[in-house]
Amino acid sequence: MTGLGVQGLRAQLGSRDVLHGVDFAVRPGEMLGLVGPNGSGKTTALRCCYRAVSATAGAVVVGGVNVADLARRQLARTVGAVPQEPQSSAGVTVRASVSLGRIPHHGWFERDSAADREIVERCLQQVGLAELAGRDVQALSGGERQRVAIARALTQQPRVLLLDEPTNHLDLRHQLILMELLRDLAAGGLALVVTMHDLRLAVQYCDTLAVMQHGRVITAGPPPDVLDDTVLGEVFGIRAVVRSGPRRSMDILGLADG
Repeated sequence: MTGLGVQGLRAQLGSRDVLHGVDFAVRPGEMLGLVGPNGSGKTTALRCCYRAVSATAGAVVVGGVNVADLARRQLARTVGAVPQEPQSSAGVTVRASVSLGRIPHHGWFERDSAADREIVERCLQQVGLAELAGRDVQALSGGERQRVAIARALTQQPRVLLLDEPTNHLDLRHQLILMELLRDLAAGGLALVVTMHDLRLAVQYCDTLAVMQHGRVITAGPPPDVLDDTVLGEVFGIRAVVRSGPRRSMDILGLADG
């Protein structure tokens, strides 16, 4: 498999076990949504994939290589990550912030080459920020700052892109703009893993879902197959209808006990 595979992943936060043998996989050209209630382990599982949290057992494999065996620079060239609250400093332009993604390909004190600058400009164009490249990152909207973080991850030229709740704090229009961008990135050959709370967006945009509960993946597959009445009721506490077809959608009918 040339995408990302998570096998038997276990992890602790402090003395508490939070992951209990998590398994999921995503191929290049696909977007997988990690969904589940708060506290189910979605963010911890994602953070284990880029070693922000150390797994106590199991493996995260990209292209047949365990990420635990990669040096930090190699890891950054293989897996790009966009955390839930991307950090940005005042007085830094969009272009300069995005350029930081090239560091794993040379070093902190090396000048960017012409090839580096070309990659940065291409990524800015790809996420629709070319016209804002000279702006201070802190002057941007939340949706624009999220795209800066994605562009920075893309300049690492990873094979896998991980995003933790990327639509958080965005209004509906910018949520849709961002999800369209992520779908385009997957169509371009990246393997994407996205943690999400909004099941309607997950159904509409993700190729596959992995449903987490109590630190385990309890089911995984295409959204219409995964989100049956039992899972919707017992895991999410809702009644809903998932519509399949080329334009998948989900209608929420109410609470499971309503």
